[in-house]
Amino acid sequence: MLAIQTHLRKVMHFSKFHSAVLCLAVSTLLVHTALAEGPWEITPQSTAALQRGLTWLAENQGPNGDWESDDLGLIGMGALAFMADGHAPGRGPFGQPLERALNRILSSPRPSGLLNVADPQRDMYNHGLTTFVLGQAHGMTNDSRINGVLDRALKLIAFTQAEDGGWDYRAVRRENGHDLSLAVMQAKALRSAMDTGIEVAPEVVDLAINSVREHYSPDGVSRDASEAEQQKYPGQFTYTRHGGKASLAMAAAGVVCLQEFGQYDDWRIRKNMEIIHAEIAKLKDKENRNNGRLPFDAYTLYYVGQALYQVGGEDWQRSYPILRDAVVESQVLRPGNPREDGHWNAGAHVGGKPGDLYGTAVGCFILAMPNRYLPILQEGRIESFQHDVP
Repeated sequence: MLAIQTHLRKVMHFSKFHSAVLCLAVSTLLVHTALAEGPWEITPQSTAALQRGLTWLAENQGPNGDWESDDLGLIGMGALAFMADGHAPGRGPFGQPLERALNRILSSPRPSGLLNVADPQRDMYNHGLTTFVLGQAHGMTNDSRINGVLDRALKLIAFTQAEDGGWDYRAVRRENGHDLSLAVMQAKALRSAMDTGIEVAPEVVDLAINSVREHYSPDGVSRDASEAEQQKYPGQFTYTRHGGKASLAMAAAGVVCLQEFGQYDDWRIRKNMEIIHAEIAKLKDKENRNNGRLPFDAYTLYYVGQALYQVGGEDWQRSYPILRDAVVESQVLRPGNPREDGHWNAGAHVGGKPGDLYGTAVGCFILAMPNRYLPILQEGRIESFQHDVP
């Protein structure tokens, strides 16, 4: 109970929190205390690493708020790192860099509502991730500029959903979606909005759930077998439909999608959690001491951490401490060198300073998760999602 009281004092001190979000935080904190919350979640080492990471983000941002990146999604990740530690725009030690990042995003929407100013092939990656961040900011600030931008962004996600429930890389409506990595971005954006009181059409969610399930592939039996038969065999979510490109990232992304869409009891979640636990357990035998290499690449780590947290309970207790300590151990330590000290690199997909932005933002997010400041980390179950999807 002392842990709850301490946390609630911090939340109440965050004066720009909406009252509805505060009430949700109280009720959900009680649930998480019973399931997972405890002093084991945060260590002095993880607290220090988080502050070093946020300091790196603040000192390496630049006046226009973009960390030399033209990907709004990565800029949004920088903002998310600050918000995950409870910081408000324009206030406190990290208020200015947070405000600059949000200003950069809010000044960038296209007339269509699209949140991408980079290569059109990155439309829905940037759009989904940035929309998610704005949904979190909507629940944590009183910035009236967010409402219109977020509303148009959500409408674009619904409009560009493919007929089979997925999404394409470009912000266009296709007959078929492309892959699970796009679906998880949009899933988080849609749930982020719902957690702050914005409605999402049920048919968009139902189509997306069906699409995600089509990315599950059993090992040892045909995908056309009955679900009862498939449950007898191992399996996992894959990048493409019908079993293409299995990876830890996709195992975690599939879990996150089903959780965000309210399919909490879907049997596929447990199959993929077994894969996630097995990969995290291997981190005990690896040494990445202060080399800047996250335990998994930034994209994978981002979803692995959320899959653990959302499933919660014993899953969270079992593997989060291992993951947390691996993140702490890998952080670059270069005291007196602000360009290096406290950062991580992305490890894949993104290089240079934007890659350091991505890696550091994800590292900070993972270490800040037990703080539960973000609305997405305070969410309860959305019962309206828990219906059978044809």
